[in-house]
Amino acid sequence: MNPKEPLIDSTPENESTGVADPPAPTTPLQALTAERDHLIEEKNDLLDRLLRRQAEFDNFRRRAERERADVLEYANTETVRSIVPILDDFERALKVECSGNKEYVRGMELIHQRLSDALKKLGLEPISAKGLKFDPHIHHAVEMSETDQVEDHTILEEYQRGYNFRGRLLRPAMVKVAVKKQ
Repeated sequence: MNPKEPLIDSTPENESTGVADPPAPTTPLQALTAERDHLIEEKNDLLDRLLRRQAEFDNFRRRAERERADVLEYANTETVRSIVPILDDFERALKVECSGNKEYVRGMELIHQRLSDALKKLGLEPISAKGLKFDPHIHHAVEMSETDQVEDHTILEEYQRGYNFRGRLLRPAMVKVAVKKQ
């Protein structure tokens, strides 16, 4: 840069605001009126920009809050998904006949109940299956049995309990479904 060159901004003053320069005035009153109109237009433009930026910021804040809540919910979903097999093991263990120590069995039942209650508080809900109509959205048919004793597509047996977590399917129930004899 040459030190003898004057520093001149090559961009017009109003280019950043998008407002056109006022026309050249012919009288002092016209000059004041034109400047006033120009300032009003510039103020309106700046106010419009401010309102748009505020709206953008509000949208960003809401989106960030929603994403944060989704991340927390997803983290809980994975935690509950990893605990559900333990709940299944408890249920299988409680189905086995134990003629030995009754206090041991009662203790296992209490632990199972506490685990079930804790998961329910987090939002885990078991899916009903046995005796209901088969719903492919919440049930997974692993076996079909021909019979005339029950209505077609009725669930005869539940092999593995299904669960919803906070209104979403966590795991479908594995079931045996009745089909009509042909």
